[in-house]
Amino acid sequence: MLLGFISLLLTVGEKTIANICIPKSVGETFLPCSEPSNGEEEEAKCEAQGKVSLLSREGARELHYLIFVLAFFHSLSCVLTFSLGMAKMRRWESWEAETRTLEYQFSNDPRRFLLMHQTSFARRHLRFWSEHRFLRWPACFLRQFYASVYKVDYLTLRHGFITAHFAEGSNFDFQKYIKRALEKDFAVVVGISLWMWIFSMFFIFFHAHGLYNYFWLPFIPLLMLLLVGTQLQGIITKMCLDSHDKSQVVRGTFLVRPSDHFFIFGWPKLLLHLIHFILFQNSFQLAFFTWTWYKFGLRSCFHRKTEDIVIRLAMGVLVQILCGYVTLPLYALVTQMGSSMKKSVFPENVVEGLNRWRANARKNVALKSKYTSARPSVDASSSPDTASPPPGTCPSFSLDASYSKKFDRPSDSECLAVEIKDEEKEIRVSRETGEDQKRGSFGGFDVRKIS
Repeated sequence: MLLGFISLLLTVGEKTIANICIPKSVGETFLPCSEPSNGEEEEAKCEAQGKVSLLSREGARELHYLIFVLAFFHSLSCVLTFSLGMAKMRRWESWEAETRTLEYQFSNDPRRFLLMHQTSFARRHLRFWSEHRFLRWPACFLRQFYASVYKVDYLTLRHGFITAHFAEGSNFDFQKYIKRALEKDFAVVVGISLWMWIFSMFFIFFHAHGLYNYFWLPFIPLLMLLLVGTQLQGIITKMCLDSHDKSQVVRGTFLVRPSDHFFIFGWPKLLLHLIHFILFQNSFQLAFFTWTWYKFGLRSCFHRKTEDIVIRLAMGVLVQILCGYVTLPLYALVTQMGSSMKKSVFPENVVEGLNRWRANARKNVALKSKYTSARPSVDASSSPDTASPPPGTCPSFSLDASYSKKFDRPSDSECLAVEIKDEEKEIRVSRETGEDQKRGSFGGFDVRKIS
């Protein structure tokens, strides 16, 4: 959407941008080649002033092609990354099915008690390096390359999530929930935001001659991806340490407590934005390489050295595989351990039912308030000159000041009957209010905990 809007702006403002003149000394800076090209036609206005255009019309058309190539590579990169991640997470279906077997329920019976160090999860994460930050981070960095998600990690985090948000013994399908949440995140990653496009413009400037960008620019997405994977592994270890500090005895199975304070700045969604940025910048570098290869040739001034071509292609493929097969499954599991659940905890049919229920509830509340405000008031319909009846008597009604008729005072039993009706109405209203207060929960499930 944003790329299409930028392309439209370039089409509309092509002539206006070309008429913006800058000095030749400024126009010859930040160029990818050591010698500027003189093949482009400059605008007559700038040529008469002895200046050059900020962006020629030919340059605007080439930028159009780059935008289309970038959109194609970014979409392809996202599809390949999520396909690799889904292939890696396919084994989680058998782990989820195992939680419904009698053997698993017997081994994790809450009536059994174990010491902390006797559990598989504690033996994996409570090591000599766990307590020391400078040792923990290198260990987490290396751990992400070998079986980034272990079976014991999945089962323990699943147990902590269900214990925190559901009733004990719930048969919630955690694997399907992760899959639905990842599909929602895919819609975020496949998009392009304005600040990412701004960073891409800086990447273009860094391709200037003399900066030797192929020695450091292709490594930025890889370095960020490794830091994200290290952070995710560190979150699992910190959750283990947190539970170990609070108790030395385990009831049934190891229990971790989800919380936002384990994440950077207490914001689990920040990791999604970092992965989004990594994939987009990696796609941008591959798209830029393909576009310059097609337009100017493989041995143009953009890629004069062989090591430039090898480094860019190798880093692009490595980031793609590492992000899809290693980091993405780890992200999908760990980010569920925040303080609140995601809306994808409900299947699509349940979400549609909740939306209909919410719309009907709002409609009923609006109708009740409208009916209450439209009811005639005895005080408003009575004449202001008429004095209020004494206590213990029923009110009298008058249609006109000259033709006023007062009803005889009824017996005490009739007045008593009116009071009973009013009491019954108050009881009925109070019961309806109590039912409305219960609507904040859905089948024993606190809806307010959904983020």
